[in-house]
Amino acid sequence: MADKESNENKESHESNESNEKAATSRRQALRRLAAGAGGAAALAVGVGAGTARATDVERATARTRRGIRTYVLVHGTHSAGAFWTAVGRELALRGHRVVTVDQPLHGTEKFIPKAYQTQDLGALATEPSPVAALTLDDFERRVTGVVRRAARLGGPVVLVGHSMGGLSVSRVANAVPELLAHICYMAAFCPSRSMPSLNDCAGSPEGQLAVSPLEQIVGDPGKLGVLRLNWRTSSRRDLAVFKEMTCAEYTDAEFLRVLEGLQADESMTAYAGRAVGRAETWGRIPRTYLRFGKDRTVATELQDRMIAEADELTPHNRFTVHNFPGTGHMGPTDPTRVTDLLHGLRL
Repeated sequence: MADKESNENKESHESNESNEKAATSRRQALRRLAAGAGGAAALAVGVGAGTARATDVERATARTRRGIRTYVLVHGTHSAGAFWTAVGRELALRGHRVVTVDQPLHGTEKFIPKAYQTQDLGALATEPSPVAALTLDDFERRVTGVVRRAARLGGPVVLVGHSMGGLSVSRVANAVPELLAHICYMAAFCPSRSMPSLNDCAGSPEGQLAVSPLEQIVGDPGKLGVLRLNWRTSSRRDLAVFKEMTCAEYTDAEFLRVLEGLQADESMTAYAGRAVGRAETWGRIPRTYLRFGKDRTVATELQDRMIAEADELTPHNRFTVHNFPGTGHMGPTDPTRVTDLLHGLRL
């Protein structure tokens, strides 16, 4: 009986040793697999969070070696991160990380006036809006926070802004230039010392060549604190103005999809905020401008002036300019060329 128990204990011990060796072997294999794939996710699932986890720096370095970038994409006025869906999807399919930013009270957080939903135009002219309290500081903090996380977790960061999103690009580039590998303005406002805000840019002789929806503004912007536009209007005249502003070359069906992605209110305070890139911060980052030749929101002549004044500030580091001669403000309906350019930006 003693011999039998001894044999059983020996077999049990050997079995435990065998199981431990197998488990160790599996853990080692999983670690090798995770390291080969840059796989923090494989590590977390295979051997438990915190076990042999690569540091943030190691992960970012590995992605840099493989050419993986993180694109932080910032929308424009009255818009949302969803504006970037097609471009972001293609960049992700090419192996990059993509973050589309919703500014405060935009996109998934957007404020929708009750009167906008019901199309009560009398009430829409006076309904208060929390968007009025937003400043460029709020926009900058949102984007800077995303850039900080992206730089820590995702390798080289490329910051791209469309339209009003250019203000955030300039402000964030001043705040954290060391975290940005490249900045890109897509038909975007790039204020200068002579035109320090969006309002100044739009009010310039070049800016006034744009289509301005003065007759389409709802309510008194001075009292509401927002520029309110009724994108859901049934007025053919108003719709014609909106289409010329944003995407005159689109079909009617494509134009309606654009309108569906826009929100009624934008902050007047943000329009007036200063957003001038400084030579010692913003000016040291490689930069690109995507110039849209039929833009009636940010007039092409204004785009040219902003590019020229930026280059005067940093003649040693000038814009690389790519022209889209037949493209309006919302960009080409086929985003492939935009994606190709973003994918190939020099870091």
